[in-house]
Parts: sequence; structure tokens; C-alpha cells
Amino acid sequence: MSYLAAAVGLLTLLTLFNLILMLGVIRRLREHSERLGSLSGAGVPVPAGPMMPVGETVGAFTTATTDGETVSSELFDGETLVGFFSPGCQPCKVQLPRFAAHARSFPGGRDRVLAVVVVGGPDEDPEPYVKALAGVARVVVEPHGGPLYDAFEVTGFPSVALVDSSGTVQATSARVGDLSAARPQAVGG
Repeated sequence: MSYLAAAVGLLTLLTLFNLILMLGVIRRLREHSERLGSLSGAGVPVPAGPMMPVGETVGAFTTATTDGETVSSELFDGETLVGFFSPGCQPCKVQLPRFAAHARSFPGGRDRVLAVVVVGGPDEDPEPYVKALAGVARVVVEPHGGPLYDAFEVTGFPSVALVDSSGTVQATSARVGDLSAARPQAVGG
């Protein structure tokens, strides 16, 4: 019987210790949340997506597609869907078919869709990506630090964006399905 009482007492002490630790963790999480909130309110940029923030204008670029067509920052003559993928990226493999499906139904068709395959090394093969995208987008293959990669300030893969006719980013995300939710809503009627 004394073993049972000792076990219950020990279990009670461990439970109380665990509760105290959890309360400490919760307090720290609240402190961090408050700090992050104060940073975004103080004009300090908090990273929001895998490329340049919404409202920024895409930098100047000139490059060629896999079809030999020259594309430049002047290509934005209407809303354009832009996607960045990397053959070494597992989430890119998941998002690639979704991007292609979205591109198929995008207003303006292939001329309003730009897909960029960023190759990070000699062992990465861009061909499966080029094949999957060629029918629905103008496709560019470039290395890290290429003209489009730099112009869009890409920080992660996959990256998708909607860009208006002036070259201003309207929405960005790592997932195609999030673009419409990320798009700023018009104010007023």
C-alpha cells in the first residue's frame, strides 16, 4: 500500500512540475507575439512571403524564355501570374501541377503567365518542370541570382505572385490557392 501512495505522490509532483513549465512556455510565447506585433506596427518590415512584399514594384529585367522569346519588365501589360520553382524543392513538386492548372484558366492565357525554373546546381534537371509548364506559360530557366530571381527578390520556393500592368506586386504566396485570399480588397463601392 505504501508503494501506491509513494507512486501517487510522485505522479502528483511530476504533474505540478509539468504545469509550471507549461505556464512558463505560454508566457514566453505571449511575450514573443507582443514583440512581433510591435515590430510590424513600428514600420519594421516583417517577412510576409517568399518574395518581395505586396505593393512593391518589380525591378528591371531582361531574359529569354525556353522558346527564345525575349521577356522584360515591360511585359506587364495586364495582370500577370508569375511562379518560381526549383527542381530540388519538394513543395515545388506539389505546387507545380496546381500552378499549371491555375495558369490554364488564367485570363489572358499563356501570354499572362510567366514561370521561372531556378536551377541551383548541375545535378538539378529543369526539363520535367519545363515540360509541365510550356503549354500554359512562358518558361524561363535561370540560376540562383538570375535576372527574374533578383527582380522579384525571391527568398524561397515555390513562390507565386500576381503583378499588375504597372509591375506592382498585388499578391504573393508559396501556394497558388492562397493568391486570391492574399489579394488586397478594394475599399469602398
